[in-house]
Amino acid sequence: MARSLETAGADALLVTKPANVRYLSRFSAPDDGAVLVVPGVGATLLTDSRYAAQAADEVGIPVEIVAGIDDAVVARLAGGRGRLAVEGDHVTVSRYRSLAERLGHEPALLGAVFSELRVIKSESELAALRRAAHLTDLAFTAATEVMAPGVSEVTVALVLERTMRQHGADGPAFSTIVASGVRGAMPHGVASNKPLAAGELVTLDFGAVVDGYHADMTRTVAIGQVGAEERRMYDAVLEAQEAALGAVAPGRTGREVDQVARDVLAKHGLEQQFTHSLGHGTGLVIHEEPRLSQKSDTVLRPGMVVTVEPGVYRAGFTGLRIEDLVVVTESGSEVLSKSPKAFLAL
Repeated sequence: MARSLETAGADALLVTKPANVRYLSRFSAPDDGAVLVVPGVGATLLTDSRYAAQAADEVGIPVEIVAGIDDAVVARLAGGRGRLAVEGDHVTVSRYRSLAERLGHEPALLGAVFSELRVIKSESELAALRRAAHLTDLAFTAATEVMAPGVSEVTVALVLERTMRQHGADGPAFSTIVASGVRGAMPHGVASNKPLAAGELVTLDFGAVVDGYHADMTRTVAIGQVGAEERRMYDAVLEAQEAALGAVAPGRTGREVDQVARDVLAKHGLEQQFTHSLGHGTGLVIHEEPRLSQKSDTVLRPGMVVTVEPGVYRAGFTGLRIEDLVVVTESGSEVLSKSPKAFLAL
């Protein structure tokens, strides 16, 4: 970070992207805070009086209670007392212009300066992700106990979310996906009021958040008996997913792992129905680096966390996906998602 500031000719960095604010400070209300980083001095959380007690309880860096974040930054740096840098991928145009006018200089725009820091998880981060994955597994078990013909997708989603919260989750990692029957052809089919019906596949994509860290898992189950084609599709996706899991290891690129899954689906004539990338990183946000995709040259390293989630989708018929949360280790990988993946008919 210090090198980035030096290259930009800046003396301080204002961090406003919520995930980065939380990463630096552990503050659980990062939308209402910012971190000012000054090389040689350190990082300070800036927030307002509503969060004084919360910040004192949570934050591991100095805290300054201010009436206005930008006012405090300007007071420190205006009048030639230092040049500011901001996160170019987050600051708004209006905020940038306001800071430039008040500071008397245009802030330097830094790129994704925290991507490289956040992509390798610490042991404490991995512990939070393991706990989040465990709560996600508990929720899947609870959902399978209520899924039956006539039960709505929304009801299933509520069971998933309630179970995760009851066991200590901060909340759901994203809008819970429950997509049954023909709705399964929508990769992001958020739960609707549609009732489950016998003979349908149901895709559940959901995750718990623990200490700000997001789990992500997908399972597809059947309501009663399904047709031979649905079962063929399921078996092919499971084969592709298991093959891709076996390919996750240090030194492999995201592109290489993605291709393993595509090759399996091609063998079954389903590669054209796999319409998204194989996976993504997760952590303080649900989608972050690294990516497992046809375009990703990122080399996997120990401590990276990724999803592995092949799927096939046939409009007007059905679709399905199987997803696990995975940590790259020194010797290969550790799968955090423990819910069974063998074909399940309820």
